[in-house]
Amino acid sequence: MAYATISKPSLHFNTKLYTGNGTTTNAQTGVGFQPDFLWLKRRNGSANHFAADVVRGTYSDGYKLIVPNDTDSEQDYTYVKTLDSDGFTLGSTNANVNGNGDTYVGWAWKAGGAGSANTDGATASTVSVNNTAGFSIVKWTGTSGNTTVGHGMNTAPVFTLVKDLGNNGSNWVVYHKDISPDYAVKLNTTNAQSNSNNYWQSTAPTNSLLTFTGNTASNGNGNNMIAYCFAEKSGYSKFGKYTGNGNADGTFIYTGFKPAFAIFKRISGGDNDWILMDNKRDPDNIMKQTLYPNTSGAEAAVDRCDFLSNGIKLRGTSVAFNADGSPYLYIAFAEEPLVANVGQSIPATAK
Repeated sequence: MAYATISKPSLHFNTKLYTGNGTTTNAQTGVGFQPDFLWLKRRNGSANHFAADVVRGTYSDGYKLIVPNDTDSEQDYTYVKTLDSDGFTLGSTNANVNGNGDTYVGWAWKAGGAGSANTDGATASTVSVNNTAGFSIVKWTGTSGNTTVGHGMNTAPVFTLVKDLGNNGSNWVVYHKDISPDYAVKLNTTNAQSNSNNYWQSTAPTNSLLTFTGNTASNGNGNNMIAYCFAEKSGYSKFGKYTGNGNADGTFIYTGFKPAFAIFKRISGGDNDWILMDNKRDPDNIMKQTLYPNTSGAEAAVDRCDFLSNGIKLRGTSVAFNADGSPYLYIAFAEEPLVANVGQSIPATAK
């Protein structure tokens, strides 16, 4: 069994729950690091998802935001005022992110700060990189033709989210290692995998490069583009595929760590919502509190899964994540590793 590469996952990924105060200053601390990529969602009512990052950066009144569940172009909202050393500050009274008494969740990842130039690819990029955790944020100007773009990591991404920031009709296209690079799924839709657009030139990412065609969604002409790239790290992150069994005694997914966060997507046999679970909104098994990355819908309580010391046990029969014989993708990040780094003790909960 491989040792974990990260002994404290919460230094690289964390989930923050908060309650809105309906003012233009709502500071949230306790994340454990400055978020370089922050994804927010209202829990107790309908509202879009919103994402900020340090590479796209700020305008005069806050961080530029994009909407994971929609095709909207990048917007200058006042919702995220600052990304702070231990959290973030909301700068709006809007119920989307800070309604008085409303409940919210923020998922935060650490990259490498504001970013630096990368010329590995045919098209230059700006990258913010955390090689320890296998995460980079990549921005470039679209060329509308076949090209390569440097991602800045020293290992190949296995999961990548891509968005055209300037096009108000472009889907979020998703690469996952367990889909052929002839195919993609879309974060903002229910659609199963499709090869109707060859976004990646049938080429998986390498240790230095992302490969794109000239499709508007993946490399729009003259528009700013953004990609969030994740490599797999033992004991911290896992990206894979499983087959549902249609039973409440569901499939077991081995991750090698106790999960803190997981997303599931059916890729064949039907068009279904993405499913997102985390250990802060739902600290006890059976986990029920579900959010949907492709919709603005409020949190819903549905039997989903158990987060165990070494993986995920499916506990529900919803076709969105456990139809008998259907294939699904998953991504997961750790609360704590099953085994520690060399020279460190194994966490008590993993013994």
